[in-house]
Amino acid sequence: MLPSENADRVATDRAATSSVPAIPREPRPSVQALLEEAAAIEPLKAVVVARDGEVVAERGYGGTEPGTPANIKSASKTVMSALVGIAIDKGVLEGVDQPIAPLLRDELPPDPDPRLSRVTIGHLLSMQAGLERTSGPYYGRWVTSQNWVRSALARPFVDEPGGAMLYSTGSTHLLSAILTRASGRSTRALAREWLGPQEGFQITSWDRDPQGIYFGGNNMAMSTRSLLAFGELYRNGGRARNGERLLPTQWIDASWEPRTASRFTGDSYGYGWFLRDIAGEPVKYAWGYGGQMLYVVPSLQLTVAMTSDDSEASARTGHRDDLHRLMAGIIESVRAEAATG
Repeated sequence: MLPSENADRVATDRAATSSVPAIPREPRPSVQALLEEAAAIEPLKAVVVARDGEVVAERGYGGTEPGTPANIKSASKTVMSALVGIAIDKGVLEGVDQPIAPLLRDELPPDPDPRLSRVTIGHLLSMQAGLERTSGPYYGRWVTSQNWVRSALARPFVDEPGGAMLYSTGSTHLLSAILTRASGRSTRALAREWLGPQEGFQITSWDRDPQGIYFGGNNMAMSTRSLLAFGELYRNGGRARNGERLLPTQWIDASWEPRTASRFTGDSYGYGWFLRDIAGEPVKYAWGYGGQMLYVVPSLQLTVAMTSDDSEASARTGHRDDLHRLMAGIIESVRAEAATG
């Protein structure tokens, strides 16, 4: 083909293309509309969405309101991580590399596995202690024991400290015991003092073990609004709404650094936070049994809290995936609004 013929064809193709009318894109549903549609997600109890620190939409379902206390289940592990970070910043704990055995010396087994001396605070935070799990099929036997701390420490090693992720509520409960001993105060008292200045944050109830140690990693009750307020602390770089710094920025960065990955979902895990991409955005999220979710999307200055019926496992029923899809819709709506606004 001669160069002139090629040029004519290109021009003709362009003309043909330009004459085809553009197909209009369907407008993204508003966040409020998405929350209305979410009423079809049966276990869902409440959702609160905040952008740039301001609530833009919220809704309750089935007679539940966003201000109604809910058991956030394992999302409380993320609260525990915050308390550990503050304790390190205040000098109550030395750091993530501090071994746990000297802090819990009188709770160790009579003939402890030498690997216990290598387990650190950081290993407990990232679920890499190497000890047999106390969650899943092991949970019932653990919480019916007379001493939860001693029982968690007596588990056999199934991996080396620092090895694969072994999701275990016992690991987070050991952190609660460590905070209680190191500070001389209850974990709930520490939460009230250290996180209480964040407007809207309140733990309404919290179970304790047979020794009176607050349950580090389960059965913490707060409203969906309160869960959002906690997430806002991370979204805002550790500062409360009044500007007071409660959480070191370095701890947020460390908590959101991928350290291992869940063998169940493939999602990365830091210090109490899961990490995954949703709708093309990097998302940090806390997850509790039944579908208690807290999402933080720093790229969009977006925080979303969701609470659900806690009677069934959200992973097994597909409810967690429904919530991830709802979150994807919220992200797409917020992103579209930002692009046009």
